[in-house]
Amino acid sequence: MPARQPYDAFLSTVIRVTPLSPHFTRITFGGTELAHFGTDGLDQRIKLLLPRADGSFPELGLFDAERPAMQDWYRRWRELPDPERNAIRTYTIRAVRPEVAEIDIDFVLHGTEGPASAWAQHARIGDELIVIGPDARATEPAGGIEWNPGAARRVLLAGDETAAPAICAILESLPADFTGDAIIEVPVAEDALAVTHPAGVRVRWLGRGDTPHGTLLEPAVQEWGALRSAAATQTAVDAHAGAAPGAEPEAVDPDEVLWEVPEEVAGEEYAWLAGEAGVVTRIRRHLVRDLGIDRRAVAFMGYWRIGRAEG
Repeated sequence: MPARQPYDAFLSTVIRVTPLSPHFTRITFGGTELAHFGTDGLDQRIKLLLPRADGSFPELGLFDAERPAMQDWYRRWRELPDPERNAIRTYTIRAVRPEVAEIDIDFVLHGTEGPASAWAQHARIGDELIVIGPDARATEPAGGIEWNPGAARRVLLAGDETAAPAICAILESLPADFTGDAIIEVPVAEDALAVTHPAGVRVRWLGRGDTPHGTLLEPAVQEWGALRSAAATQTAVDAHAGAAPGAEPEAVDPDEVLWEVPEEVAGEEYAWLAGEAGVVTRIRRHLVRDLGIDRRAVAFMGYWRIGRAEG
């Protein structure tokens, strides 16, 4: 029997649609093979292969007896003529229940211009979607999880609505001894979601309204930084200021993927940032340059970029 790929294709069927707030909808998928969906949770990235307008999917070999590697089926997809190529989007998994062969994916509804939002807005029980996710039967790790605080127990999680499912999954996984803040900017205040978390972690939901992305998130992180600095002793501040090699983040190419994750966090503090690329880049720069936080303790992921479709 051929070795299983770390990521596999799961043909999934909508079994529940649960509105959570004005802009969040949870879609629960079922399917026999989902009993083997990886259960690492946290900020696990997955790919959604959305159906074409007629409900069909292109033939990419995803369900062949010998599964193609991701780079192979993705190449086939890219080579398809435009009218035959379906949309692919990257999401994070919200919950996995292998014992009942179900997974939850939380979608942000922002109209019908984006293919994923348009699909989710009209999703009905029985609709099909192909989910590319970790296969629990594979011998190699799938990857796709960036949350890695090491020994740190004081954390900052900050992001926009696209990061909210991952932040909520992370919060629900934290041991009771964690402290810190989670700051989530969402379209409106009513998009605040119920989430369990350690008593020492403060969770704030910020309703953006009609203002641009980051309008509330960036000042909230700056406020967090001011309180952090005020609470620290001068000795601790000096130690942080001298700890980071290259405390000034390097200049970034506006066309490249903005994504940097430390391999190992040795300190007591850890920051996880995700959302619109420009916003999280500015927040990361503030943490490292202005607050002196070791860049090796800051994970930042540009989940999307204003004006550009993400796959």
